[in-house]
Amino acid sequence: MDMLEEHCFPWAEQHFRDGWWCFQQDGAPGHKAIDTQQFLSKNCPDFIKVDTHWRCADGEWPPSSPDLNPLDYTVWSILEEKACAKPHTTVESLKRALIKAWDEISVDTLKKIIDDFPKRLKACVEADGSHFE
Repeated sequence: MDMLEEHCFPWAEQHFRDGWWCFQQDGAPGHKAIDTQQFLSKNCPDFIKVDTHWRCADGEWPPSSPDLNPLDYTVWSILEEKACAKPHTTVESLKRALIKAWDEISVDTLKKIIDDFPKRLKACVEADGSHFE
């Protein structure tokens, strides 16, 4: 939550100003914490809540949805292809390669990835929230 307040929200304010934006996250345990969910509901203009527990279907986001996360359905494979073309001997070397690969992804490429989202969302609805490709 501190990272969001210190980095994400100021960045969003600078780039979106009064425009609409939606915060999307995955189901990592820290992201699903009730405190985190309440914080995001209060601080994001639009927020898609995840289930807070596997026995508690109180979220709006499909429980296992890498198919709906642009990082998972495209960006990580681009980064992997670029950054891991050669083996790395240290974690620092891998980090530098990932940052370089990220910086090489054009805004046009990112826009195309995001523009693909409605098609993927439709496929998810047709699959009744289950996995699809």
